[in-house]
Amino acid sequence: MRIATWNVNSLKARLPRVEEWLADVQPDVLCMQETKLADDAFPALTFAALGYESCHHGQGQWNGVAILSKVGLADVVPNFADRGSPDPEARIITALCGGVRVSSVYVPNGRSLDHEHYQYKLRWMAQLRAHVAALNNPSDQVVVAGDFNIAPTDLDVYDPAKFVGATHVSDAERSELHALCDWGMVDLFRQHHSAGKLFSWWDYRAGDFHQGRGLRIDLVLGTAPVAERCTFSVIDRNARKGQSPSDHAPVLVDLA
Repeated sequence: MRIATWNVNSLKARLPRVEEWLADVQPDVLCMQETKLADDAFPALTFAALGYESCHHGQGQWNGVAILSKVGLADVVPNFADRGSPDPEARIITALCGGVRVSSVYVPNGRSLDHEHYQYKLRWMAQLRAHVAALNNPSDQVVVAGDFNIAPTDLDVYDPAKFVGATHVSDAERSELHALCDWGMVDLFRQHHSAGKLFSWWDYRAGDFHQGRGLRIDLVLGTAPVAERCTFSVIDRNARKGQSPSDHAPVLVDLA
C-alpha cells in the first residue's frame, strides 16, 4: 500500500496538477492539506472518476484537509475524536483505509513565539496526541500524515542559525512532536534516510527551491506495526517543479 501526504496549497488552484500526479504516482491513499475549500465545493466526483473514495473537512478559503483512498474509506472522523473542545478550524480528518487508521493533519503555523497562535499550536499538538490515543493503541496500524509545521531536528533545516528564536524549530514544538513519537509513532521517512538537505517545503520567494533553502515539515508518522511494513519512502521533488506548483512536495511511503 502506498500512502502519501501533500499540502496542495489550494485545491481549486492546483486540481489539474493533483489529478496528473495521482495518475502518475498511483498512491492508494493520499492525505491533503490546505485544500482551501468548503465541503460542498470539494471535487469528490473528480476523484471518484480516478478510482478514489474521499472525505473532506473544510471551511472555505482557509485550511481544509482531505483523505483519498482506493483501499476503502470507513469510520470517518472530522475534527478531533478526544473529549476536548473541537477545533474551530478545519485541520484534521481521520478514516480507516485498508486496515490502517489514517489521519490527515494541518498543524497550525504558530507565526511567532510571542503570538497566541503559537500557544494554539502547542495546544493543538497536545490534543492531536490525545486524539490518536483515543482511537488507537500503539500496537494498531496507525498513520498520522500531513504538514506538521515542525522540523523534527536541525538536520531538517537548511540553516539552523537563521531560525533561532523562530517557530518550526523551537524546543516546545519539537517536544510535542517527540511526545507523539514517544506514544508509539515512527518518522517513516527518517527510517530510510539519515542525510540532511532533504526537504519538503521551500518558500516561493528568492529562488529558495533552486537554492536548496528548505525545511522538512511534511511528515508521515506510523506506529511500530506500520514501520515494520514500510519498505520505501521518498519526497517527490518533481511535484514542486513546473508552473504554479504548491510550495510543498508530496511525501510517499510504501508498505509491504
